[in-house]
Amino acid sequence: MVRYADDFVVLARYQGPQLREFIERKLEAWMGLEINREKTRVVDLKQEGASLDFLGYTFRYDRDLRGRGHRYLNVQASKKAILRERAKLRDMTSRHVCFKPIPDLIEEANRQLQGWANYFKLGYPHKAFRNINAYVQERLVCHLRRRSQRPYRPPKDRSFYAHLQRLGLRYI
Repeated sequence: MVRYADDFVVLARYQGPQLREFIERKLEAWMGLEINREKTRVVDLKQEGASLDFLGYTFRYDRDLRGRGHRYLNVQASKKAILRERAKLRDMTSRHVCFKPIPDLIEEANRQLQGWANYFKLGYPHKAFRNINAYVQERLVCHLRRRSQRPYRPPKDRSFYAHLQRLGLRYI
C-alpha cells in the first residue's frame, strides 16, 4: 500500500538541491510516503505576487500599510474557502428551506458562522469576515422576503442589519 504526501509544506530560508534531496529522502524512505512530482513546487514568498494556498489559508508577503520599506507575512482565508462558505450559506437559505422557522434557521447559520470564524481567526480575517457577514445578511433578507407573498420589511425604526441582530443573528 502506497501513501501519498497530499499536503506538505516546508519552510526554509534557503532552498537548495541538498535540502530538497534531504526532504525527499526523509519522506520516501523514512516515512514511507510517495511524493507526487507533478504537484510538487517550490514557492519563494519573497518574490512579488507569490502566494501559497494551504489548508484554507493564503500566505503571502504584502507591503507595509504605513508606507515603510519592509513587508509582512499576510495570512488570510483563501478565496476558495470563502466561496465554499458562501455555498454552504446559500444552501442553508435556499428556496427549498422556506418552511424552516426563522429562529431555527438563524441558529443554524450562527453555528456555521461561528465554526468558520473560529478556524479562520488566525492572521488578518477582517476582509473575509466582512464579506461573509454581508453575504449572510443578503441571503437572510432574500429568504425573509421569499417566505410571503407580501414583501417583508423590518420595523420602521431599524435597518435589516439591526433587525437580523434582534432576531438572533451573530455576525462574525
